[in-house]
Amino acid sequence: MLELKQKIDLKAKPFNLSDEDIKWVEETLANLTLDEKIGQVFVDMLWNNTEDEVKERIAKYGMGGFRYNNMPAADLYKQNKVIQENSKVPALIAANIEAGGDGGVGGGTHIGHHVTIGATQDKENAYKLGYYGCKEAAAIGCNWTFAPIVDINKNWRSSVVSSRCFSSEAEQVLEMSKEYLRGAKDAGLASCMKHFPGDGLDERDQHIVTANNDMTCEEWEENFGKVYRGMIDAGVESVMIGHIRLPEMSRKLRPGIKDNEIMPATIAPELLQDLLRDELGFNGLVITDATHMVGLTSAMRRAEVMPYTIAAGCDMILYYRDKDEDVEAIKEGLANGVLTEERLNEAVTRVLAFKAMLKLHTKKANGTLVPKEEGLSVIGCDEHKEVAKDIADKAITLVKNTKNQLPITPETHKRIMLYTVDNSGFAPNKVDKAALKDRVKAKLEAQGFEVTLFDPAAGLNGKQLLAMTPIKEFVDSFDAVMLFVNVGGFSQSNVRRISWAMPMGPDIPWYVTELPTVCVSVFNPFHLIDVPMVPTYINAYTDNDATLDLVIEKIMGKSEFKGVSSVDAFCSSWDTRL
Repeated sequence: MLELKQKIDLKAKPFNLSDEDIKWVEETLANLTLDEKIGQVFVDMLWNNTEDEVKERIAKYGMGGFRYNNMPAADLYKQNKVIQENSKVPALIAANIEAGGDGGVGGGTHIGHHVTIGATQDKENAYKLGYYGCKEAAAIGCNWTFAPIVDINKNWRSSVVSSRCFSSEAEQVLEMSKEYLRGAKDAGLASCMKHFPGDGLDERDQHIVTANNDMTCEEWEENFGKVYRGMIDAGVESVMIGHIRLPEMSRKLRPGIKDNEIMPATIAPELLQDLLRDELGFNGLVITDATHMVGLTSAMRRAEVMPYTIAAGCDMILYYRDKDEDVEAIKEGLANGVLTEERLNEAVTRVLAFKAMLKLHTKKANGTLVPKEEGLSVIGCDEHKEVAKDIADKAITLVKNTKNQLPITPETHKRIMLYTVDNSGFAPNKVDKAALKDRVKAKLEAQGFEVTLFDPAAGLNGKQLLAMTPIKEFVDSFDAVMLFVNVGGFSQSNVRRISWAMPMGPDIPWYVTELPTVCVSVFNPFHLIDVPMVPTYINAYTDNDATLDLVIEKIMGKSEFKGVSSVDAFCSSWDTRL
């Protein structure tokens, strides 16, 4: 049995509760049954559920919070009303508002990924990301953002922390994360920094395997420790725990610990209690990352891990697998002593204090848990789109232009051969839109270019297979080549690299010595490592239409490139700079 005695100061930050708030927390806790207490530590996932299904879940399990997949604003608004009207204790409703309102509601405004904001080199844009993104989510009744991402990209190979970080430097990550926090707070949402104890070193994906942060204790303190201390001091309300091991810190805090005893932070009391609570002084809410991720499930049987996450120091569990099994696992943990009733009460107290901090109890009393429906008009509004466009304009980065090939215009290079690589992977908030190749082609043609879209199965393009097209014929047919790449998002692999049609195939940039060539990455900022031969490389960070229009304008010289990469776009390789 773990002996963890957590100290909760409900009057201290981030809760800052009044005596009246504390009375509500204490009275609510006292009136909860065991089943209701267990329900409060779970965040459920809703996925196109009917109104009756939502009501039945709440009636049976009384879960403390919800995450949901993005749907149209009206549908989410209705769903959240059903949640709050049927919950005995007001519910936390969370979303991944990492890149704007599109993370919180269908049709929301994409403001920019964290790395986009970093490239603007302006912390005010981090505030705008938090404020405008959370403002749209708040309109449908969301009250909790699973952001900012305070990971630090120390390894360009990281399959998770590519576009999902502000910078590779701790100081910039902290500065921008604090601004996001301020923006979210002004919009009325609580923030959740993630993923403690810090991602961005291991190239493996914790969705697929347990990842490691192999920094020394001193290195960790200088980097992630600096960020966490700064965010805690700034009043961040919650922290999400990654399925990431921090072996050197575990060894320091638990002398003699064996390698096979070093666990991911989610179930590592020395990291949750000794480091996060005691050393860093975090007094807020601690939630696991998704508990069905293999980074956790490969470490311990689920029946054991459910009570152990709470016993080790987490206050909330992100997602059930099977609700009845998971609830029973908590009860078995209480029965066999893995989890004490005292520790469960501590966790529930923090959940209730978190809700009181958001004034959910008073909003329930006056009927404002879900705002007025007319507020939905803010979602995807013109004002927010203009903010997003301005940020994109300041972020788009000309990483490399060694042959000074720009500008490329219809007057100088009218005939364009367009290649695209489009494998964006699974994205929870993905918006249906035309294929990248079709959108780029149409936009180039609208500017006056003549565009041939690469197709290995037809016409002239077919002759290019295995480089069988005469070089002179290719050069005589085109004035320049453009390659647009969209590879990223979640996938079934640890790799977020460019894959080509075949070895020595016609799509690989064999043409860079024959014609002016421009490569544009519209998601992953580290694709130059896969195309080091291209003389002109641009990071656009996003593939939405407004950004694509801006990229083409900049290629044509109609506006200047303003972005400065906040990560190592050259991937620590000398040849990418040639």
